[in-house]
Amino acid sequence: MLSKTQCFLPLRAIPPPRTSPLFRRAGLCFPVARYSSVRERRPPPPDRPRGRPRNPSPNPGRNSLYARPSLAEMRDLRAENRERVYEFLRGIGVVPDELDGLELPVTAEVMRERVDFLRQLGLTIDDINDYPLVLGCSVKKNMVPVLDYLGKLGVRKSCLVDFLRRYPQVLHASVVVDLAPVVKFLQGLDIKAVDVPRVLERYPEVLGFKLEGTMSTSVAYLVGIGVARREVGGVLTRYPDILGMRVGKVIKPFVEYLEYLGIPRLAVARLIEKGPHILGFNLDKRVMPNVECLLEFGVRRQSVSSIVAQYPEILGIELKPRLESQYSLLSSVVGLSRDEFGRVIGRMPQVVSLSSGAVEKHAAFLEECGFTSEQLKDMVVGCPQILALNIDIMRMSFHYLQNEMGRPLEDLVAFPSFFTYSLETVVKPRHWAISKKGIRCSLAWLLNCSDEKFRDRMEYDSIEIEEMEATPSFNMNSLTEPRSEDEGDLSDYEDDEDDVDYDDSDED
Repeated sequence: MLSKTQCFLPLRAIPPPRTSPLFRRAGLCFPVARYSSVRERRPPPPDRPRGRPRNPSPNPGRNSLYARPSLAEMRDLRAENRERVYEFLRGIGVVPDELDGLELPVTAEVMRERVDFLRQLGLTIDDINDYPLVLGCSVKKNMVPVLDYLGKLGVRKSCLVDFLRRYPQVLHASVVVDLAPVVKFLQGLDIKAVDVPRVLERYPEVLGFKLEGTMSTSVAYLVGIGVARREVGGVLTRYPDILGMRVGKVIKPFVEYLEYLGIPRLAVARLIEKGPHILGFNLDKRVMPNVECLLEFGVRRQSVSSIVAQYPEILGIELKPRLESQYSLLSSVVGLSRDEFGRVIGRMPQVVSLSSGAVEKHAAFLEECGFTSEQLKDMVVGCPQILALNIDIMRMSFHYLQNEMGRPLEDLVAFPSFFTYSLETVVKPRHWAISKKGIRCSLAWLLNCSDEKFRDRMEYDSIEIEEMEATPSFNMNSLTEPRSEDEGDLSDYEDDEDDVDYDDSDED
C-alpha cells in the first residue's frame, strides 16, 4: 500500500533541479515532487521587483485608466479643434457665430469636404451664411441620401440650387421618416407622379410639414367650400403654397371677404379652381386697399363683386397707380369722366392692364370709321372690349356691317358689342336667317342671345318689346352653375363645415 504522502503525489513527478536546496539539506536520494497537497505561493525571484508586470509596455500610461486625459484636458482639446475649424471657415468667408453648440467635424479637412460638396451643388458662400447650420450635415449620412432621393423623384438638377436655397433644412431630413411620408401624402391628393417633383420644386418647404397639420386642414377646407375633389390635384400642382397656408389666418378670411363683397361661396371655389394663386394675395395689405381704390375711382359698390369675379387678378396688383394712369389716358383719348371711367372698369376690369399704345390705336381706327368723339365715348362706355380686340377682325366686321347688312353707324353706337361676335359663325348665319324672313331688327335683338333662343325668335311673327335685350354683361351665375360630375364632392363636409373652428390650432 502507498503511504499518505505518496497518495497525494501527482501521477507525474517532476524532479527539482540539481541545484535545489532540497538535495543539499536532506540528502534525499529520490526525486521529490515539485507540487504537494498544500499549495504554497512561491516568492518572486529576487531580481524582479514585486508588483511590476513581467513585460512592461513602452508607454505604461496608455493602458492605464487613470493615466488618460482629464475632462478639462479633453474640453481644451475639443476647443482647440473647433477653433481650427472656425479659423478655416473664417478664411473662406463663412461666419461661424451661429455654429456654437452644433456638432461639427473634428478636423478642418472634413469641414473643407462639406464646404466643397455644397459649392459643387451650386451654393455660394453667401448661401451658406444664410443658413450656416447646413455645415452640421454629414456628406455621406445626410446630404447624399437626400439628394439621391430627390433625384429619383424627378427633381431637376437645374432647379436643385433654388430648391436648396429656399429650403436648405431638407439636408437634415431623414428620407424614410421625413420625406417619403410627405411624398406619399401628395400622391394621395391625386397629384400625378410626374407632377410631384414640380410641386417640390415650386414649394420645397412642404417637405418640412406634418401630415396631420396645415396640409390636411387646408385641403379639407377647400373641398368643404366647393372645390371639386378631382380639381384638388391640379390646384395644388399649380399653386402648392396652399399646403402651407393656415386656414384660420389666411384661407378662411380671404373666402369670407369675397363673400362679403357679394360673391357666392361656390363662385369663390370656382375662382380658386381657375386661379389658385389668388389665395396668396395679402388680404390686409393688398386686397382690401385695392377694393377701396376701385370705389375711389367711381366704381359702384354693387359692381365690385362682378369685377373681382371677371378679373380676380385685380386684387393682387398694385392698383392705385394703374388706375391713376389709365384714368388719365382714357380721359385724354376718349374723354371719359370719373364716373364713366368707373363704369368702364365695371364692364371690363382688364382695362387697367391695357397699354397706352393699344388704346390710342383702337381709338384712331374707330375715328377712321367715321365715329365722332362723343360716339366713340359712348361706345367705349357701352363696350370697353372694343379697345382690346383684334383690329383686322374688327375691320372685316365693320365692312360686312356696312356693305352686306346695310346698317348705319348709329346701330354700332347703340350696340358696340357687335364687334365681339364671330363674323363667320354668328353674324353671317343670323343675318341670312332674318333676311330670308324679311325681319328688321336691332343688332342687340339679332346677336345678344343664345343659338337656341335665336331659333325660337325665328318662329315669332313679330318682335316683342321685351325681346330687345340690353348690352350683355357678366353673369355671376355662370360660376355657380352645378356640374353633374361634382355630385358628392361636398357630401363629407357640407354638414359640419360651419361648425369647424379654424382659428390657428393646426400647428406644423
